[in-house]
Amino acid sequence: MAEQKYEVKGTFLMGEDWMPYTKVIAAPNEKQAKERTFAVIGSKHNLKRRYIKVDAVSLAKPE
Repeated sequence: MAEQKYEVKGTFLMGEDWMPYTKVIAAPNEKQAKERTFAVIGSKHNLKRRYIKVDAVSLAKPE
């Protein structure tokens, strides 16, 4: 299955504040894009999934 680019928007907990984020993730479907977002943000900021919220997943506009 071909990978598509998805735009994932949400918030994550940094200290005591929820910070917004927007990521463009290559994945075969929306569910996988959400999972990869958890992996990327979790590893970069050393966060567990409960501190990462995904508000929207949509296909990214082609450049």
